[in-house]
Amino acid sequence: MNKNTTKLMFSHASDEWETSKNFFDKLNKIHHFTLDPCATKENAKCSEWFGKKDNGLRQIWENHTVFCNPPYSDVESWLQKAYEERKENKVKTVLLLPGRIDTKWFHKYIQFANELVIIKG
Repeated sequence: MNKNTTKLMFSHASDEWETSKNFFDKLNKIHHFTLDPCATKENAKCSEWFGKKDNGLRQIWENHTVFCNPPYSDVESWLQKAYEERKENKVKTVLLLPGRIDTKWFHKYIQFANELVIIKG
């Protein structure tokens, strides 16, 4: 990882990072997503989505297959929400997370994942 990549990954300048269409389409082909709970009008990947005003953490995700690229400044809250929705409503969620396996949130929630895929770059 070069200095620019490291700087970008740990930047707090913005929490709004759009997932590329190509990458999303590959995942969507497998999972058939119906909800993007932390999006903007400009970067929503599903026809149903929640923005900042809606606060996807306070919404119910039941009856959805969820694609979630959470704000990296609050990953744990989104992991907790995905865990609760799975436990209570059997919701399947795919989360794109920074590769920070030394964090408390990683170790707290990784044990509940059905699958972990590590993507280089």
